Amino acid sequence: MEEVVLNAEKRNVVGKQVRALRRQGKLPAVIYGHGIEPLIISLNQREASRILLSLSASHLVVIKVDDQPHTTLVREKQRHPVKGHMIHIDFQEVSMTERLRAQVRLDIVGDAPAVKNYNGIIVVNMEELEVEALPGDLPDRLTVNINTLENIGDAIHVRDIQLPPAVDMVEDPNEIIVVVTAPALAIEEVVEAPTEEPEVIERGKKEEEDF
Repeated sequence: MEEVVLNAEKRNVVGKQVRALRRQGKLPAVIYGHGIEPLIISLNQREASRILLSLSASHLVVIKVDDQPHTTLVREKQRHPVKGHMIHIDFQEVSMTERLRAQVRLDIVGDAPAVKNYNGIIVVNMEELEVEALPGDLPDRLTVNINTLENIGDAIHVRDIQLPPAVDMVEDPNEIIVVVTAPALAIEEVVEAPTEEPEVIERGKKEEEDF
């Protein structure tokens, strides 16, 4: 796993004053963890957004504050409700000698024969799996190969995923990750020609949507 390092600085600005910090191109964040006092920091908005948006929840991030490194995991990314950009990050500092739980991203790869042969539809039920391991053993992502899905109803379960050594699965082994379903059948409504004067049914107005 490639090491990710971000430089940060301590901040005293909190509450509504944080808005002014964001206008200066800073991203508010906090580092917390077992046995340590929360460390309130700010990052470079552009750099942090570019790097963190593509990282999985199991990727270690080293935050340097006053040249002091803090090995962390991203625990929460808060986004602007309209514009979508990140407005706050929660980091959890971890001990490299203590096992922890983290969500690992799933990459779906390959081509399922059932799609080509039977017009099957691939349904993905899980995009992440929760695992337990030492921070240094956490995989960045896990690969799910769907080349084995040959028939309608074929599925890949949690138990089918091969984990790296020293990594334990937390999820129910019987949970379905990917399944092939039959294509939806278009049902045509058959209307018989009326023998008498047709009954007129008034349709109500469509309910207005709330925006």
